[in-house]
Amino acid sequence: MENIPFGIAQLDETLKGGAPPGNVVLLAGESGAGAREFIHTSAAMHAIGHTDPDLFELYYGTPPAATRLPEEIHYLSITASQAAIERELRYTLDEEIVEAAVPRITFRDFAAEYFQGSAIPREWYAGQAMKISDLSKERRQDSVFGALGGYLSEHAQGNLVVIDSLTDLIGAINEDIEWSDIAMLMRGLKRAAHHWGGLILVVVNTETLSEPQFGQLMDSVGGTFVFSWESGGSKRARVMIVREFRGVLSRLESKDIVQFETEIHDGGFDISDVRKIR
Repeated sequence: MENIPFGIAQLDETLKGGAPPGNVVLLAGESGAGAREFIHTSAAMHAIGHTDPDLFELYYGTPPAATRLPEEIHYLSITASQAAIERELRYTLDEEIVEAAVPRITFRDFAAEYFQGSAIPREWYAGQAMKISDLSKERRQDSVFGALGGYLSEHAQGNLVVIDSLTDLIGAINEDIEWSDIAMLMRGLKRAAHHWGGLILVVVNTETLSEPQFGQLMDSVGGTFVFSWESGGSKRARVMIVREFRGVLSRLESKDIVQFETEIHDGGFDISDVRKIR
């Protein structure tokens, strides 16, 4: 079985190729601790692996044996536009990576489905120049859950999908959306991903979750990476811990790896140090 790389070179090497296909991996962390930069880097590296092999070799290197790059990369945002995401990619990655990667990434945002029926002015999320025909279409749109599920069913098979972010759905909990809807979505996604055979990365901010909610999410996915800030002396460091990953965590335990120290540079998210049990 060929693994699907995460697009983070040292992590993929340590995990002997990345993730087994058919997995949903939760990237859960504090604000700014690296989860979003992780998905930016993952999407971009997979993209340039197809569009610019020399650039891929320069920033990533040679993929581990028994891996494959998915043919399609889908970046799904709940509230942010493609333009906003591209701007964030430029904050994370060198300009030449972004220019080579963007044409290969399919962007889809669900802002219209997310904000419909809210008090938010329509032009804020649908643009200034909407036609009457557009308005009638908008009234017939699916819920954000239905639209997201339909898109995944059509495009996730065998591919890399990043969902940015589950936090937006948690923030929409009200009389129409309950926590149980989000938990059910993740359980269903895990089941479907097993048949699709690709890799799905889902970002969530842990500061918006209670401990029981976080535990439910961890139980609903194949793997969980936790990103946090660690203070030591006069420095703050970003660290990443693999909390759970069925079939993969044992590879780290066999090497006594407890956590990764991470950094953000022109090549995106990277591992700067591997911390082991002393």
